[in-house]
Amino acid sequence: MPRYAMVIDLQRCVGCGACSIACKNENNVPDGIYWSNKITETVGTFPNVRYHYMPTLCNHCQNAPCVRGCPTRAMHKLKNGITMHDPKKCIGCKYCEFNCPYGVIYFNWKDPHGAWRGKEALMPGTSSPAEEVRKVGGDSIPYYNSEREKTLAGIRPKGVVEKCTFCDHRVVKGLLPRCVEACPADARVFGDISDPKSDVRKLLGKFRPFRLREQLGTEPHVFYIREYNPAYYEQTKGGV
Repeated sequence: MPRYAMVIDLQRCVGCGACSIACKNENNVPDGIYWSNKITETVGTFPNVRYHYMPTLCNHCQNAPCVRGCPTRAMHKLKNGITMHDPKKCIGCKYCEFNCPYGVIYFNWKDPHGAWRGKEALMPGTSSPAEEVRKVGGDSIPYYNSEREKTLAGIRPKGVVEKCTFCDHRVVKGLLPRCVEACPADARVFGDISDPKSDVRKLLGKFRPFRLREQLGTEPHVFYIREYNPAYYEQTKGGV
């Protein structure tokens, strides 16, 4: 059985946000919720200013505090290491969100994608959001991806949490997570961490990886290598 993990090469990352956009489209993620997110920081004073950019997502921790804190087992681990959530079992207690030290679990406080059902045009002479949805033959959002329904609710309802699933519905078909596929700089590598021949294992052996808040003992399965600072490094072709 594979154990999936992701390596993010910060030197290769250009901070374009293509991963976040692709994730939104692939997983029908509503406004205000970010399965694929980022941490940004600007340090120093002009002209000696440095900008740091770090992509973030669910770390699919081996010792996941969100799973331990869920009273209904809606948040659970798959045998392949992916941390999944079952909205049908979720009671909206938010214990998983409170227990997550990374802030990557989101609660649906309102009806997801409600803005797309608006019947008023945003500007005179234009169509309303609801009319735009009808034009593409949809009943929820114009970019709805029905493939997401294969392993999870296509759109998670109000009153439950949601988060990154490593695009499990793609992984079961032998495809890469959408964020990995969409990255124009090949900054993300996904694979079986238990396979010594996988690119993930090769990168972890080649560089000195780190994980967010490792001291907590959560054992994240998202690793980072190198540093987001193109000024200091010669950009090299992606992969191992």
